Amino acid sequence: MPGLFEPVHGSAPDIAGRGLANPVGSIWSAAQMLADLGESAASERIIDAVARVMRSGTRTWDIGGSGSTQEVADAIVAGLDADLSTTVSRELDMTSSSQETRLWHGQAHMPSVKRAPRIIERGEGAYLWDETGHRVFDLPGSLWYCNVGHGRAEIADAVAAQMRRIEAYSNFQQYATRPGMELAERLAAAGPVADARVFLGSGGSDAVEFTAKLARRYWTAVGKPGKRVLVSRERAYHGLHGFGTSIGGLQANAAGYGDLMPDVTRVANNDWRAFEQLVQERGAETIAAFFCEPIIGTGGVIHPAPDYLAKVQRICRENDIIFVVDEVITGFGRTGELFASQRFGIEPDILMFAKGVTSGYLPLGGAIVSGRVAAPFWDDDSDLSLRHGLTYQGHASGAAAALATLDIIEREGLVARVRELEEPLTDGLRSLESHPAVIDVRAGIGLLGAVQVRDSELFAAVAEGCWSRGVLARAVGDGDALHVCPPFVIERSEIDWIVDVVGAALDEALDRDAAGALTASGG
Repeated sequence: MPGLFEPVHGSAPDIAGRGLANPVGSIWSAAQMLADLGESAASERIIDAVARVMRSGTRTWDIGGSGSTQEVADAIVAGLDADLSTTVSRELDMTSSSQETRLWHGQAHMPSVKRAPRIIERGEGAYLWDETGHRVFDLPGSLWYCNVGHGRAEIADAVAAQMRRIEAYSNFQQYATRPGMELAERLAAAGPVADARVFLGSGGSDAVEFTAKLARRYWTAVGKPGKRVLVSRERAYHGLHGFGTSIGGLQANAAGYGDLMPDVTRVANNDWRAFEQLVQERGAETIAAFFCEPIIGTGGVIHPAPDYLAKVQRICRENDIIFVVDEVITGFGRTGELFASQRFGIEPDILMFAKGVTSGYLPLGGAIVSGRVAAPFWDDDSDLSLRHGLTYQGHASGAAAALATLDIIEREGLVARVRELEEPLTDGLRSLESHPAVIDVRAGIGLLGAVQVRDSELFAAVAEGCWSRGVLARAVGDGDALHVCPPFVIERSEIDWIVDVVGAALDEALDRDAAGALTASGG
């Protein structure tokens, strides 16, 4: 038999932090490959052995145990029959001696992934292929950004043409390139921000950093230096730079760093009265800005309560607080309007964007700033400069990618297509609500949703079941919710198929969970 782990290349990125890290993840992947090769009986025996060990209490530290991943793997091997035990042990020896990657992965437990990266080799439309040739549907649209789909030659050609002219040039002082200026004009005209000015950086976290500094600097410039507090919401995500980590509402992302930025606070994520009470208690004269995702994304795809956004906007207006809307995820058609602010009828003082503006073809993000907030630094009689800038600010090739992306969105009517597919996706996901493993389904606005299962351990098994059936599944929330954010080129029939795949993966995960529990209890 050929090496089981060589073609699989591991599954640890999808199950890191679930107590199924490499080499345990390699065992799990071997079982999936055996199933693909028609060796279903052998596959089932391996997976049953994994389930028995997980349920027996032999676990890694990150899910309440004390064992190393090697100790857990040894326990699994011990539970196999002689033939499979020999094969798996040999393959584990091969895996443990394989070369480690030197690439530091984002949000990753590196001991789990350093010898088992799942390498994506190419993409086309809504599909991806790994280096073994295994094809999967890109259900999360990578990290929320692949709006127009993979493999768009038009965007690549636009970037190549720009690079042949000038790849980039500094945007400091009086210098600029034409694509950056054209993109700023286009975004200012299309966005819901009055008399807009546009900052272009390298991504969403850059946009948050710029916006947080601008909010404080604005109040100093207009003679109100006491307005420094930045308010955000529980379960919010605003990137992982210094300010984003500090104001974010997912505490795991801030663990161990100490106090990065002072004068930040959070309120309940869907209770406008909590924000109003904070303003009353702290005093409007202390609060610089309120940061808000129209739909909380990474925190679990949480929709706003009715009138919530309108209410917090009113509180900001009445108390002279800068209203910042984070559309890094929801921008550029994801909710069935170009911006979610337009769908919800709000008008932010600052709108932050990234991801879908280039569909990920090149890194780019930024902020659309109202004329009022920009005025202290733009008015003809001002002697102020905003002391902020980035090496790749207004990057010419990145802007060319964005302009080409916007052309595709407009020409192909992709925003309207999102609206057309909203109901089929919602109906499909909600058909899973009755599954005994499902806690909640959140959908109903654009091509965006989440299916929350009982716990993160069960989700890890669901994700592997989806992968083996041709769907890439990623977790959000507390590692227990399926991230649904497909490219806009998804077909109606593919929605039905994806729901069937997820349903089958849920059934399989629950059956194995029950079997493992029965075995652990001696039944």
